[in-house]
Amino acid sequence: MVPASYKCRDKFTTQNTLADKQELKYKRVLLKLSGESLSGGADSGIDVKILNYLTSEIKKVYDLGTDVGIVIGGGNIFRGLSAQEQGIDAVTGDYMGMLATIINSLALQNSLEKAGMPTRLLSAIDMNKIAEPFVRRRAMRHFEKRRIVIFGAGTGNPFFTTDTAGALRALEICADVILKGTRVDGVYDTDPEKNSKATMYHNITFGEALNLNLKVMDMTAFALCRENNIPIIVFNMNKENNFKNIVLGKKIGTFVHN
Repeated sequence: MVPASYKCRDKFTTQNTLADKQELKYKRVLLKLSGESLSGGADSGIDVKILNYLTSEIKKVYDLGTDVGIVIGGGNIFRGLSAQEQGIDAVTGDYMGMLATIINSLALQNSLEKAGMPTRLLSAIDMNKIAEPFVRRRAMRHFEKRRIVIFGAGTGNPFFTTDTAGALRALEICADVILKGTRVDGVYDTDPEKNSKATMYHNITFGEALNLNLKVMDMTAFALCRENNIPIIVFNMNKENNFKNIVLGKKIGTFVHN
């Protein structure tokens, strides 16, 4: 478990007067996006329209004064699990997936900066020509300077998903909450895209989610959040202003907590 002193130690260093004025519910968030969210209706690749939409939604939150950290997957480009079916070993496949997250991170970084937002891409794998190495203190300094920080290459280790990378980075940067953007409104008892009568949970504890076998995040990420008492909000990123309204304290999506 991460000690309380570690979780809160650096929060006082961010002099975020914009956030104070807005009286925001969350002043530092970790936004977790899937790689598939960038492909739109296609099976793979990056849809520029979707990229521009995500950029506009992130800008609304950035303009409020909230610190935004982002972890994005790479499933729209390459999936390690699919690679194993083609004879690629698990470790190699996972490293290939990490590189796919860097491609998505660079695309998002370019889009955010074109919209006037300063960013930094920090990679868990050294590739100093295109990204800074992940150093926690460096990430915290970027937040102080009002930069959006994108965390690429997952955890830098095989066998860990970008869900786990999101949970780990959220803890390291002292985020108030993990916001998992999806294409459905929250966590359901069954797949709402296959069952029109699926029931959505608006508020649920980690224990209840485990007992009901709800797929909020992978088990490693889920355990990190539960043990360190960081809440998760699962919401529909495709609905305009959802991201902004959550930061402002409106009840949207499914709130998972201790």
